[in-house]
Amino acid sequence: MQREPNLNIADPDLLCWIHRTYYDQLPHELRLVRNEETGEAEEVVGGQVRQKEIQVGRHLGPLAAAVPAFLDRFSNFYRSGSHHGVMPIIAAAASHHRLMWIHPFLDGNGRVARLYTDACFRRIPLLGYGLWNVSRGLVRRRDDYMGALSVAAPRRNDYDGRGNLSNEGLGYFCKFFLEMCLDQIDYMHGLLQLDGLLVRMRGYVESRSTGLLPGPTIGGTVLRIEAAYMLQEVLLRGEVARGDIIRVSGLAERTSRILLGQLIGESLLVSDTPKGQVRIAFPTFFAGLLFPDLYPAQING
Repeated sequence: MQREPNLNIADPDLLCWIHRTYYDQLPHELRLVRNEETGEAEEVVGGQVRQKEIQVGRHLGPLAAAVPAFLDRFSNFYRSGSHHGVMPIIAAAASHHRLMWIHPFLDGNGRVARLYTDACFRRIPLLGYGLWNVSRGLVRRRDDYMGALSVAAPRRNDYDGRGNLSNEGLGYFCKFFLEMCLDQIDYMHGLLQLDGLLVRMRGYVESRSTGLLPGPTIGGTVLRIEAAYMLQEVLLRGEVARGDIIRVSGLAERTSRILLGQLIGESLLVSDTPKGQVRIAFPTFFAGLLFPDLYPAQING
């Protein structure tokens, strides 16, 4: 998401691509859904918007013929970059419900909605998304989640929004959804001991810089203390351009590039392309020191 800042996450073509990419990786037997009326199995075509009516529990999805229009409206209202301040966070919760209500595919809508929401949260700076994940909360509170989805659908009266959907119910769902996100953040905060994470990271670099701690390979080189600034910047920002990492180090450009190459060579930082943005990685020798209660420490050499 960070590599394509102008990409509209809510675009119907992208949603279809997510669905197609997921289903293309499934074995044939897992692509089948059972028709409750006829008992016949029907194969779900990845990326294809549904061509028939559906009912999931008490939810009757919009008419199949109307789904493209609903998706266009969804795309325009929740277009990436159209909300500012705290609104992108609220929009991520609201659009999750609206996408589930549209139910654009014959099956796999929950998976697509979760991946879509992942993409929304990854676009929001400083959320630390990836260290926590909304899907764990959805699984942990599945019954409450399904109930909140149901509450947000029917309009109660003429003062409760327009069309078929409830404004009051959507507010309830958003409150539930965001409280669930906070619960996951709190859970991971305690599990990963984030308050001390930067201290432990700097301690690792300091031990490497003085030679007290060996590198990950036999004969591994000493790690300069400035690596701590580079690792901290990537940890806090997620993905960072190489030029920004070089400036953060405070070193001369050539020295900083050599240090960046060392961090990538040791798999402390990774990049998809030779000149692309870098992000932090957690090889076993590193993860065990950063998260002592989550991952067993393992030091090579």
